[in-house]
Amino acid sequence: MTIPSNLKYTATHEWISKDSDGILTVGITEHAQELLGDLVFVELPTVGKAFAKDQEAAIVESVKAASDVYAPVAGTITEINEPIVKSPELINQDAHAAWLFKIKPDSGADYDALLDAAAYEKICQE
Repeated sequence: MTIPSNLKYTATHEWISKDSDGILTVGITEHAQELLGDLVFVELPTVGKAFAKDQEAAIVESVKAASDVYAPVAGTITEINEPIVKSPELINQDAHAAWLFKIKPDSGADYDALLDAAAYEKICQE
């Protein structure tokens, strides 16, 4: 399992990268996609929709189960990854390249509170 050190994480298995303009890119971790198995369906949020921190923002579904994807911060969706909707298997091929949505945070404090790679790795080992 790969846990890139340049990303932030949530306990609910989302990865987050921060762009130079402060926009956050969100996807599910390699650990999450391994637990889910072959993904067959993705439902993404609407651009412009605002979410509270930890609110359900997207859904990923595999042959085994469906799982919610949560907004890691309070903010507004600025972009979604349309190709993922048509080809959910891209997440299985490279979970850390297959982002789901981008969100403009309401506050930098939410991002600062996210897990680093070492803390996320401990959660995965529990």
